[in-house]
Amino acid sequence: MPEYVYKAVTSKGQIVRNKVEEVNKNTLIRKLKNNELLPISVTQVRINGNKNRKKANKRNMMDIDDIMKQADSANILQGNTTLKPTLKEKINMTLARDEKVTSRDLIIFTQNFYVLKKANFNNIHALSTIIDSTENMTLRGVLQDILAGVEAGEYMYTTMEYYSNIFPYLYVNMIKVGELSGSLTKSLEQAVKYLETADDTNGKIRKMIIPNAAMIIVILGILIFGVAYIIPQIEEAFAKAGSSAKLPGITVAFVKFCNVLSTYWYIPVVIILGIVGIIIAYISTPKGKYNFHYFKYKMPIFGKLVFALDYSRFLKAMLLNLENGMRIQEALEVSKSVVKNYVMLSIIETSINNIFIGASWIEPFEKSGLTSPMQTEMLKIGMQTDLPEMMSKLVEYMEIDIENLMRKIMAVLPQIIYSIVGIFLIFLVVVIIVPCIEMYMGGWLFDSVNIDWDNL
Repeated sequence: MPEYVYKAVTSKGQIVRNKVEEVNKNTLIRKLKNNELLPISVTQVRINGNKNRKKANKRNMMDIDDIMKQADSANILQGNTTLKPTLKEKINMTLARDEKVTSRDLIIFTQNFYVLKKANFNNIHALSTIIDSTENMTLRGVLQDILAGVEAGEYMYTTMEYYSNIFPYLYVNMIKVGELSGSLTKSLEQAVKYLETADDTNGKIRKMIIPNAAMIIVILGILIFGVAYIIPQIEEAFAKAGSSAKLPGITVAFVKFCNVLSTYWYIPVVIILGIVGIIIAYISTPKGKYNFHYFKYKMPIFGKLVFALDYSRFLKAMLLNLENGMRIQEALEVSKSVVKNYVMLSIIETSINNIFIGASWIEPFEKSGLTSPMQTEMLKIGMQTDLPEMMSKLVEYMEIDIENLMRKIMAVLPQIIYSIVGIFLIFLVVVIIVPCIEMYMGGWLFDSVNIDWDNL
């Protein structure tokens, strides 16, 4: 068997080094974890068949055998040594344990897995290869668990479901559809596109919202500072000079509003919390969740896009199943797992029931009022000719439709955000800046000595 030298950390934080024989690297890693040892590195030294073969020392490299002679591993494992991890090792281990798996990490993993599957690697070989090159310790541990499950004869998605904080719901179900339909490579390709599109869209939205949200916060901060400090200073200056000049009505009204709000702050807080609590409680009920999901499909600006994305993912999953020889009923049953929206799920469930009674499975989509006549007509034509081929064309059509919707949203969203920022800026100018300008111009001084400023 091959010999490995491992470096791991115990539950007490001690660094452990040892040389052992094991069948393969992944088996050794699992055994270390079972013995409450967190692997830092595992390096293959040699295979036993080559024990008597002399090896030349590599230049600028330390001989691992020399290192092992200095490490009293038996004492380390028993905790009877004074060897302690360095500060750097402690920091690295702390960071490694809490290292977050980013969307970029997940995209890279999926891309690599897709490339290896396309090269006809089996799942075990592909996962083993990716694990060796994964730098994120958290993701590496998760992939090792997935590999252990696959080696035990389980599907990949069954282990992924336990890591919902890493793998999105839709991502897991895309993998599920691919594994159940025998088209994992195509599912991975779709998953890569889904992750990249979501990441790109989120990035664009963040670039638009974050700077403008920061600007709104700054404006609110200036308003609060103005009401708390600047306005009182101006009023005090008017009073000391004996001027009859008054602040603008909107400024006075806003100051009174802020004073009332600071005195009775708990009333709006209770009202807001009550409204939020009622909404959450309603959404938690089956009827409330259904209505909320229906609102997602009908809400202004984003509604059509949300439905188009869900419907497109469902059609792609169904297309994979049909191309692999599934009947329509089975394809519907498996494909519904890529959808999370209750409205879409109810439509699909109704379609499945229609097949049982001999009715059209397309009818529920048509009667829902959510799909366009073009989409339902293409499905009907597909039923009369070649459904997978027609569904493939429908998916292409929907991809174009989604791109158009995205362009419209990206054109409208900045205008809405800029309008909100503009309203806040106008309010700031009227409430705070105008009184400051009056103060600077000095007209109130003439008024304080009974000089008619308008007739000068």
